[in-house]
Amino acid sequence: MIKTDILIIGAGPTGLFAVFEAGLLKLKCHLIDALPQAGGQCSEIYPKKPIYDIPGFPEVLAGELVDNLMEQIKPFQPGFTLGERAETIKKLDDGSFLVTTNKGTEHNAPIVAIAGGLGSFEPRKPLLENISKFEDNGVAYMIKDPEVYRNKKVVIAGGGDSALDWSIFLANIASQVTLVHRRNEFRGALDSVEKVQELKNQGKINLITPAEIISLNGDDTLESVLVRKISNANEEILLEVDDFIPLFGLSPKLGPIGDWGLEIEKNAIKVNTFDYQTNIPGIFAIGDVNTYPGKLKLILCGFHEATLMCQSAFQIIFPDKKYVMKYTTVGGVSGFDGSTKEAPKAVVKAIE
Repeated sequence: MIKTDILIIGAGPTGLFAVFEAGLLKLKCHLIDALPQAGGQCSEIYPKKPIYDIPGFPEVLAGELVDNLMEQIKPFQPGFTLGERAETIKKLDDGSFLVTTNKGTEHNAPIVAIAGGLGSFEPRKPLLENISKFEDNGVAYMIKDPEVYRNKKVVIAGGGDSALDWSIFLANIASQVTLVHRRNEFRGALDSVEKVQELKNQGKINLITPAEIISLNGDDTLESVLVRKISNANEEILLEVDDFIPLFGLSPKLGPIGDWGLEIEKNAIKVNTFDYQTNIPGIFAIGDVNTYPGKLKLILCGFHEATLMCQSAFQIIFPDKKYVMKYTTVGGVSGFDGSTKEAPKAVVKAIE
């Protein structure tokens, strides 16, 4: 049996950052993730996707963010159970929790933090008759390596952040990028919408709205797509393409976690905003997996939630101890391996 202070279910960015915040409190963490590597969707689905809203990074690739987080938590020596899904949870007589994976690995901790992101998920596929024929032969639902599309003709469909961000990114890689959306308005960040419009004006992106893809054509591989203008049903455009990427989001499922007796609302776990604890004391939910009034599904919000969660976890584990928060610029970062990254003396002196 693996014993730890905080058992984190989900090794995406929020779960990884929770390790850092827990480490500052001298709390040991162990993470469970169904994926074979840490990083969650950032590693599995879009490692090369640029992220623009991480403080201090004007732009960082998702995979690089994961690498940085792994380096940041290295002094705290977290444990990992990867390639296994958290299946059942049981509260023991001492108040701690026993979590068992689908492969029978048992974990015991007084605190459980669910950081499962969107949970298990499947891409939302457009209702096109022969789309399965071209999967892996010109149709993809996610982009892992943008270099695959270098000097190719690419059509992206969708109106959210992923469709906008990838259109922007591939504009400098593909020979031709066409973005098709059912509406004139987009659901993504205003800055991204403006950037797409700017690239359209520069002739780097072909923007077709309001419109939809109505058929895919080709023999063994995709050769063209037929686009119908919604504003004029009689107007159809045949586009020669190498690749079609429909980015309509993911259909999330909580999986076994949904059967743990937690309060669920719209496929997310309800929490309070004091410390992001669930209706079961000792079980927290942080990141995209939770919901509360005003919730924003952003990585930086998950980081904030993880920080407050760790403070409450400390009080639960050590009810008789009082933790006095110290800025890392003053105290440095001391890991479980005895290594210490001290704050620069000039900074300490300035603060003093």
